[in-house]
Amino acid sequence: MKKKQIKHLHAKHLHHRHKEAMKKHEPEKEMQKKQEIWETNKKEEPKRKNKKIFAYLFKGIVFSIILAPIAYLFTKNIKYSGIAFLAFFILIEMYFLIKELLKKSAKIKKMEDVFPDFIELMASNLRAGMTIDKALLLSSRKEFSPLDEEILNLGKDIVTGKEISRALQEMAGRIGSEKIIKTITIINSGIKSGGNLAVLLEQTAVNMRERGFVEKKAASNVLMYMIFIFFAVAIGAPVLFALSTVLLQVLMNILQGMPNVEIGANVPNIPFALTTIKISVTFVMYFAIVFLTAIDILASLLLGLVSTGEEKAGLKYTVLLIIISITVFFVVRTALLSYFAGI
Repeated sequence: MKKKQIKHLHAKHLHHRHKEAMKKHEPEKEMQKKQEIWETNKKEEPKRKNKKIFAYLFKGIVFSIILAPIAYLFTKNIKYSGIAFLAFFILIEMYFLIKELLKKSAKIKKMEDVFPDFIELMASNLRAGMTIDKALLLSSRKEFSPLDEEILNLGKDIVTGKEISRALQEMAGRIGSEKIIKTITIINSGIKSGGNLAVLLEQTAVNMRERGFVEKKAASNVLMYMIFIFFAVAIGAPVLFALSTVLLQVLMNILQGMPNVEIGANVPNIPFALTTIKISVTFVMYFAIVFLTAIDILASLLLGLVSTGEEKAGLKYTVLLIIISITVFFVVRTALLSYFAGI
C-alpha cells in the first residue's frame, strides 16, 4: 500500500511539473504563432495594396461614367460633360486618397495612445528578471493592436542580433509618429548613458501620459478659434462671393439699359465714365467656386493644425466644408437674384 501511495504521489508530482512546464512554454508558442501570422500578412501586403489601388481606380471610373451624363443633361454640351467626367474622377480619387490618409492617421493615433502602456508593461517584465527580447515579445498583446505587430517585429530584430537602439529607431521610423520618434530618441540616449532601462521606460510612460492630458486640455481651449475659422470659411466667404457675382450681374443689366452718350462740348468732363463690363458673370462664378474650394482645403488643414497639431488631421473636414460653402454660395446667390430681379 505504501509503495502504491508513493508511486501515486510521484506520478502526481511529475504531472504537476509537466503542467508547469507547459504553462511556461505557452507564451513562447503564442509568440511564435503571432510571428507566423505577422510574416504571412507582411508577404501578402503588396498584393492587398495593388488590389486596393485597382478597386479605387475602378470605382472612380464607374462613378464618373454615371455622373457625367447627369452633367450633360444640365449643360447640353459634350465638351462640358467631358470636363465633368475628369473633374468627378479627380474628386473621387481625392476622396479615396484622403480616406486612406485618415485611416493611416487614425492607426498612428491608436499606436500613440497605447505606447505608454506598452513601455510600462515592458518595464514590469524587465523588473521581473526577463531579458530585453523576451520582455518585448511578452509585451505584445491584442489590446495593443495595431502596435502589437511592430512589437513582434522589434523583438524579432533584437533576437536576430540587431542592436536594441537601432531596432527601436527603425520601429519608430516604420510607425511614422513624431511623438514615438522623440520618445525612442530619449530612451536610446538613456540606454547609451548606462541608465536603468526599466526605470527609464516607466518614467517615459508617465511623461507621455502627462503630455497627452496637456494636449487634450489645449484642444478644448482652442475650440472657439476652430468655430470662428469654420464659420468664416463655410458661411462668410461664400456670402461675399455670392454678393460679388450678383453685384456684377446687376451692374451689367443697368449698363445695358443705359443709352450711349458721346462726350463732347455740351457734356462736362467727369473723372470717370460708366462703360461696358468685359468680365462675364460665368467667369466670376467659376473663379468663386475654384477659390472657395481652395480656401476650404487650406482651412481644413488649419483646423487640423489648431486642434491636434497635425495638418493632415484636418482633412476629414475638407469634404464637409466644400459641400457647405458651395451650397451657401448658390443659395445666397439665388436669394439675392430674386430680390434684385426688378432692377
